[in-house]
Amino acid sequence: MRTRTLLVAAATAVLLLASPATAAAPAAGADGVGDSYYPTYGNGGYDVSHYDIRLKYQPATDRLEGTTTILATATQDLSRFDLDFALDVSEVLVNGRRAAFAGSGEQELVVTPAAPLRKGERATVVVRYAGTPSAVKRYGFTAWLRTPDGGVAAGEPEAAWWWFPSNDHPSDKATFDVSVLVPDGTQAISNGVLVSQRSQLGWTRYSWREDKPQATYLATLALGRFDVTTSTTAGGLPVVNAYSRDLGDNEGAARASVERTGELVDWLSGYFGPYPFSSAGGYVPNVPTRFALENQTRVFYSPRQFASGSNTSVVVHELAHQWFGDSVSLQRWSDIWLNEGFARYAQYLWSEHEGEGTAAELADWVWSSHPADDPFWTVRPGDPGAEGQFDLAVYDRGAAAVQALRAAVGDESFFAILRGWQSEHRYGNATIAQFRAYAERVSGKPLAELFDTWLFTPARPAAAPSGAPAAASLAAKAEPRSWQKIHQVEHR
Repeated sequence: MRTRTLLVAAATAVLLLASPATAAAPAAGADGVGDSYYPTYGNGGYDVSHYDIRLKYQPATDRLEGTTTILATATQDLSRFDLDFALDVSEVLVNGRRAAFAGSGEQELVVTPAAPLRKGERATVVVRYAGTPSAVKRYGFTAWLRTPDGGVAAGEPEAAWWWFPSNDHPSDKATFDVSVLVPDGTQAISNGVLVSQRSQLGWTRYSWREDKPQATYLATLALGRFDVTTSTTAGGLPVVNAYSRDLGDNEGAARASVERTGELVDWLSGYFGPYPFSSAGGYVPNVPTRFALENQTRVFYSPRQFASGSNTSVVVHELAHQWFGDSVSLQRWSDIWLNEGFARYAQYLWSEHEGEGTAAELADWVWSSHPADDPFWTVRPGDPGAEGQFDLAVYDRGAAAVQALRAAVGDESFFAILRGWQSEHRYGNATIAQFRAYAERVSGKPLAELFDTWLFTPARPAAAPSGAPAAASLAAKAEPRSWQKIHQVEHR
């Protein structure tokens, strides 16, 4: 009798534990990841591991049709979740079953699956859509750049919404397959390696693969007529570059700069460690913009970057981002110094290599050429705000901060920090606080005051970044020869 009573009690306890009434009800994923600069960017409740983007594009009309398959894992019990997207959606499937969907706000696509997703569950999300990207504006602009023979997706901090649905925040990186069908004569350029190219019945399909984790804003697509060059570095790394066929007078200078990509990748590897991806390269489309952007493995360059002649400095800047920004990505947009301060500093190192001004001279010029009452010093590179994210001070004061770190810890520790940081955080995300802690660990020196002075205090530091006496730095007001070249174009 006692045995039976115990068995009944145990069975009852099991039923109670398994009862749905005792489990937390699935909830909606957040419509943003909580980034203070861009509260609605990215989404909560899931983590993406892979995007498979399959497109058809008609350059004459800018019509884009697509099916994107997203592989994701729920990080909570989900009743519904958001994707960031701006084109018209016709169907959404979650794990093979039709899901309800609706647009919300500027770029939210709210998806309600037929059955809730449990925490840890892997989900396959298929989104079918179509639209004219150049005609779609969000927050008053479009990141889709129309060209005479096609279009380009390139922008920071957002570009994905105009061509594929995503969890659009750098903290959720994923691998990518991008396959695009275009009329014969039009080409499709994207990230990574071209794994196949097939033509049939007047159409050609280009399939690209980026097999290392990539932030969504670093995914790029260029559609048009290009002259494509391929080569390999001395170590066998594939280099793919592309140039619109109608660049006019800028063509020669563009080629003279971008074709040095392989050489510059090898040179930067000496400072930052092994190149982190399976290919390198860039493209120059016929667009009126002024900026360059470090799309992973396939840098975007505006033709105006080369209006004054060849410009290897901008190529160095964008290639440095392949380490600082692409391989090791910021955790939140306020950590932008980890991208731009180090990419600008790479230009200083290149200037030194070319004999056009040392890194210390360039950094000290930043300090001496901006008086203490210059608004330049009110921008904090360590947290510049969304409106100041790409302010000149983020680049120049940010690079001066890197030089101040070098002066404080010495060259041996400094370059060990650069290489070790890349190795420790490769393909991941990180914060400025983590970088400071790492630099302190490697150098054995306390760096809180230095970081606070150079990155977070809205005032000119009392001493020049090289460590030279202030009077000497102010007296030596000779502009380094590379200064104008470094500043003649915009970077991202």
